[in-house]
Amino acid sequence: MNRLPSFPQRLRNSALLGVVLELVFACLVAADATATPPAYRDPLKVDLLGVFAHPDDETGAAGTLVTYALGRGKTVANVYCTRGEGGGNMVGTQYGPALGILREGELRECLGLMGIRHCFFLDRADFAYTESLAITLEKWGREATLERLVRLIRILRPEVVVTMNPAPNPGQHGNHQAAGLLAIEAFDAAARRDRFPEQLTLEGLSPWQVRKLYHGRAAGAGATIDVTQPLPDGRIPATVAGLALAHHRSQGFGGLASSPWLRRPQSWVLLKSVVPFDPGESDLFRGLPVAEPVSPVPSRRSQSTPDKAPQLAFVPRPAVEFYQNWVRRQGIGHVAAAFEPDIPVVAGEASQILMDVPASMRAAVDDPANWSVPVGWTLVGRAARLGTVADGRHRLAVRVRPPEGHPADAEIGVSIPGAAASEGVKARLHPVPQIRANRLRTDPDLSASPEDAVWKALPEHPIESGWTCQGTANGPGDCSGGFRVARTATHLWIEVRVHDDVVVTNIEPNDIKGHWRSDSVELCIDPRPGSSHTLGCYKLGIFPSDTTGRVRGSRDADANPGVVESTSPGTRIHSARLPDGYLIRASIPFSEIAESGGSIERRLGFNILVYDGDKADAAPGENINRVRLAWAPRSGVQGRPEDWGRLDLR
Repeated sequence: MNRLPSFPQRLRNSALLGVVLELVFACLVAADATATPPAYRDPLKVDLLGVFAHPDDETGAAGTLVTYALGRGKTVANVYCTRGEGGGNMVGTQYGPALGILREGELRECLGLMGIRHCFFLDRADFAYTESLAITLEKWGREATLERLVRLIRILRPEVVVTMNPAPNPGQHGNHQAAGLLAIEAFDAAARRDRFPEQLTLEGLSPWQVRKLYHGRAAGAGATIDVTQPLPDGRIPATVAGLALAHHRSQGFGGLASSPWLRRPQSWVLLKSVVPFDPGESDLFRGLPVAEPVSPVPSRRSQSTPDKAPQLAFVPRPAVEFYQNWVRRQGIGHVAAAFEPDIPVVAGEASQILMDVPASMRAAVDDPANWSVPVGWTLVGRAARLGTVADGRHRLAVRVRPPEGHPADAEIGVSIPGAAASEGVKARLHPVPQIRANRLRTDPDLSASPEDAVWKALPEHPIESGWTCQGTANGPGDCSGGFRVARTATHLWIEVRVHDDVVVTNIEPNDIKGHWRSDSVELCIDPRPGSSHTLGCYKLGIFPSDTTGRVRGSRDADANPGVVESTSPGTRIHSARLPDGYLIRASIPFSEIAESGGSIERRLGFNILVYDGDKADAAPGENINRVRLAWAPRSGVQGRPEDWGRLDLR
């Protein structure tokens, strides 16, 4: 039998082994004394950084990101302002923080297939669909959010940043605008020692100058990326992007894998750079790398078109005015040259338009002969002086009356005789419709027959099949409608008739939200007409029936979102099937409309949207939205009360 060594023997053996190991290690070190130690590799250093608002916002950049991550060996990371918890859910009933967890999981699956190494979040709230940059920055905290993004840029030290377009184009989500604005401001802030200096003194970071900054989907000097060039393994970036994006199932992206849209070249506008601008780029990394130190260079376009306020200018809506001033301060005013602002005006009535006018031009502007207005439009009276603004300019008000009904957008202009052509200016006017609500002495019956005499006596206002804000209706029978509206002393009464050849019922009783997923009607009411965002409004989406046959409604992206029974207990809704569609009626207390907007005045902002899907075999909760119509139609209008119509209360 083998005996174990005694303790003294084991101690001697251990000591001998230790000596031997020390000698071996010393020999190895001596043998490698002349070798160059391996270079330190920063595991967080990236080449390309994408800055987006929500999970799935990388869609417009996906082919580009795959091209660089899998095709050109670049290290890519994405930053998201939110987790998308305020959006819809097409695969389950998760909502709020639970939906944010689901969407993050989908996102990480997507990015893994795209070859994107890192994914970070700024942990801002995805609170609602809004077209307002201002309310987004207010809720997120502009400076605090910028600080978080600057920290990530200083840690990741990207060569190139790509982001979203911050311009307030119709249909551009306010969160998307904010992501672009923050990324553009971070380009300069991350390189400055006086911006968030505690990151340098307390966190061990150093300033970092991003080399090139782009935003997508606009014309201008920049790069066009062909996303159909094969990767080293033979796959096509657009195909890989489609398969990856299909993981955003909760957003209805399951069928995106084969979309031909993903194969189109992706265009990027170069905003800021440390290397000279080139209008014909085909590579985001053209001119890189560059040695330290580096500093931004101005673009030729910004040099040829100085970033200064025009001497004579129409005053656009506040969101556009902010954008125009902001791009000038950023030194990128040239990117707004193709941006065409518009001014909402009310059809059939004299609407006020503001102008900033140098004192030397006031007399010319005051002369109606120097104005050009479209046929059928009227310039009402003379310009009225409202006060003095910056640079000694006067702010004047003029009144213009469009035709009644739904006139098309039109251009108005003023010219200065004998002056340079650049001193004449134009503006695009966007008319919105207006109607009056008949006053009733007694409450009508919500559940009365569709042919009830009281309802039928009210004027009907059409919602035509061509008044689309998304998609295309195949004629009036496919999707169209009309509505009636009245008021009593305490309530607003609305009836909407929808012509729909395929009425879909796929929303379950425990999933009453996201009305845009299925056939539905949305009532939009603004107690302060012309608001810049919906968070003081009343917006109610109504399903004609859930899967049990019961009419259901939920407020969305407004002052008090949630199922109507909880958020607006005084509101009552009714629906009925018709041979060619369905009917919706609603009774809404003025007290619930005004809960966040103060007292009700004589006029409301008002719009009605109709959503149509036509997929008879739709799965429960599936997003089948194909067409959106509106009484006051425009892309994204549900999130932009400025472009809603006007409802006068008799």
